[in-house]
Amino acid sequence: MRRLLNTLYVTSEGAWLKKDGANIVMMIESEERGRIPAHMLESLVCFGRVLVSPPLMAYCCEQAIAISYFTPNGRFQARVEGPVSGNVLLRRTQYRTTDDPKRCVPIIRHLLIGKIHNQRAVARRQLRDRGDRLHDADRRALESTVKRLERIGARLLETYDAQVLRGLEGEAAQSYFGSFSALINSEEDEFVFSGRNRRPPRDRVNALLSFLYTLLTHDCRSALEQTGLDSAVGFLHRDRPGRPSLALDLAEEFRPILADRLALTLINRHQIKAKDFSVAESGAVLLTDDARKTVLTTYQERKREELTHPFLGETAPLGLVPSLQAQLLARHLRGDLDAYPPFIWQ
Repeated sequence: MRRLLNTLYVTSEGAWLKKDGANIVMMIESEERGRIPAHMLESLVCFGRVLVSPPLMAYCCEQAIAISYFTPNGRFQARVEGPVSGNVLLRRTQYRTTDDPKRCVPIIRHLLIGKIHNQRAVARRQLRDRGDRLHDADRRALESTVKRLERIGARLLETYDAQVLRGLEGEAAQSYFGSFSALINSEEDEFVFSGRNRRPPRDRVNALLSFLYTLLTHDCRSALEQTGLDSAVGFLHRDRPGRPSLALDLAEEFRPILADRLALTLINRHQIKAKDFSVAESGAVLLTDDARKTVLTTYQERKREELTHPFLGETAPLGLVPSLQAQLLARHLRGDLDAYPPFIWQ
């Protein structure tokens, strides 16, 4: 099984990254602040004004270490990587499959089965762990969401039209986020959640969710490209210039368990507080530098948690599961598996 490697996140403004032998060295104001062996990394993520030396950039491309650039607020800007890897025949099969409704619809259905099951699991866990301490309105909202998601899940099995499936996904998201506030235990008024919004996020919960979704999409994109698939050509998300549609497809299964649950943990355990956000004149809500570091550290720790993969029956770190799912998708496209097995969180 592939080994889980680290992602190096650099958030210090003005940092200069250079190569020293097989090490990546971070310099700030001509002073060395960090050093890490390159063989431990699978990607390098730079937030804000971070400079990478040409020798280090070339070395990362040779070693298949992707370099991604984001704004300080987590908006993707660019990605630098070496020669495209993977089997061109696999990619051609991927392109043909996306254009063939008979082959595309089952993949969309199974992606949504995984996503909706995992959304339901998040709501059910809250009812199990805190049901007796919830306000009656919150408990009823969660119980209603669980039942509605079960009904939508059943309808997925009866639907053979891609557009209808996408409509059911939207209906599930509306129900799930409609009761998301019941999952938040914080008494702070600043963490009131009234629905999903983005570009830019206009409240603290959405700012945290959007940042985590960006990290998750980056990991899914890396997993797909290491497997040899084209992250820009999706099934659930249709093609759009500049959008990693297949990475967004794969991320759907993991949003509830790797992003939503982590956001709830950070808020409910008071690891992230109202003071960890700033509000711009435009109304956009942003994480502060220190809060972003807290989120990145906790995200990396969450990825190291081990679980048993429901289809493979193997124990693996949670951060490695997107790579396993990408490999299963590739096996299905090659014809080795009759269907794509979604990731079902237990």
